[in-house]
Amino acid sequence: MCFFRRTLATFAAAALVVGAAFAQQTPPKPSPVPRPTVPEAPVPPPPDVDGKAWVLMDYATGQILASKNPDERVEPASITKIMTDYVVSAELANGKIKMTDPVTISEHAWRGGGAGTDGSTSFLKLNSQVPLKDLLYGMIIQSGNDAAIALAEHTAGSEEAFANLMNAYAKQLGMTGSHFENASGYPIENHYTTARDIAILSRALIHDFPEDYAISAVKQFEWNGIKQGNRNTLLWRDPSVDGIKTGHTAAAGYCLAASAKQGDSRMIAIVMGASSEKARADSAMALLNYGFRFYESHKLYDANKPLATPKLWKGETDTLPIGITQPLDVTVKRGQYDRLKATMDIPATLIAPFKKGQQVGTLRVTLDGKPLQSAPLVALNDAPQGGFFKRLWDSILLWFHGDKKDDAAATAPAADTK
Repeated sequence: MCFFRRTLATFAAAALVVGAAFAQQTPPKPSPVPRPTVPEAPVPPPPDVDGKAWVLMDYATGQILASKNPDERVEPASITKIMTDYVVSAELANGKIKMTDPVTISEHAWRGGGAGTDGSTSFLKLNSQVPLKDLLYGMIIQSGNDAAIALAEHTAGSEEAFANLMNAYAKQLGMTGSHFENASGYPIENHYTTARDIAILSRALIHDFPEDYAISAVKQFEWNGIKQGNRNTLLWRDPSVDGIKTGHTAAAGYCLAASAKQGDSRMIAIVMGASSEKARADSAMALLNYGFRFYESHKLYDANKPLATPKLWKGETDTLPIGITQPLDVTVKRGQYDRLKATMDIPATLIAPFKKGQQVGTLRVTLDGKPLQSAPLVALNDAPQGGFFKRLWDSILLWFHGDKKDDAAATAPAADTK
């Protein structure tokens, strides 16, 4: 009996060593980036641009690269129409409305945003019917307030109901500093946003509805015999710029959400409360140029590929392949890539069953010890329980572990991402 117990203890000790080895794995090393042997170039601070609040965001990762007062409440003016665009695009995608829908121009749309106002307008005629597609072009390119109101009424029945939709979508997108009261951006109490939120919204619009986003690159649009140009002057200044929206009121100042794509990189610049039309364009362009010049993006890990195969107890198989479901990208200042470290937090003991997609741990990427990106580590395959004798044997081995199966998750050694 003593011999049998010593034999089991030997097997248990061996299994413990194997289990511990798997519990502290390092993610595979991404391919090295070839670099010339030259001194590391310094990266200057971001430009001090004109604007009450501004944000520079990397599109691929959603990282804020530079900012000033990113969470300060500001009036959005016609930048509001990006939210209107997003809601209309989402409702189109859900099949609730169609591009070919005829939309009747109500008195509210005509009076509140038409030619009789001092705001931007698409010159829509009272009680006329306009295809929804033309209203979308009129709102995005001409910044027509009448077009925005008409779209809101057609989509939700009233502008008030549409504003509720705007706030619901904003919450869904994680825009925690915004509240919308209308579709056009007409100044009204309790209608506000932040530069960060507009960056989040802009990124979502580009990602979720690329075809509708492409409208913002159109330089002019004609309706009712009146041709109007896009108010985003950067479209003429730099061919890499393809959006997004301008805004201006006396209270809000001059605002611009701009995006540009160079090669595989896309940047988003949000400028709120600039002093002039030229200042908002110059500021946004300076931020975009800074992002392209001094930052670089890297894909660290692909989706659905095993990053680790930790020991699995009581399962049909002895290991559980785990990985991430979305590619993991990071954006860092040029020259900082070699300072990235990756770790995996995986429980020391994993007991079957597991379902494909079930979270097992967390992959974390840090730069100089500061969190940069993270992603859930999930089971890449179903991992059902093993048979009776497999479960019994593993139970005996786990019994020799004592309470180690309840240990807290172990952090894997940092990965060398060179």
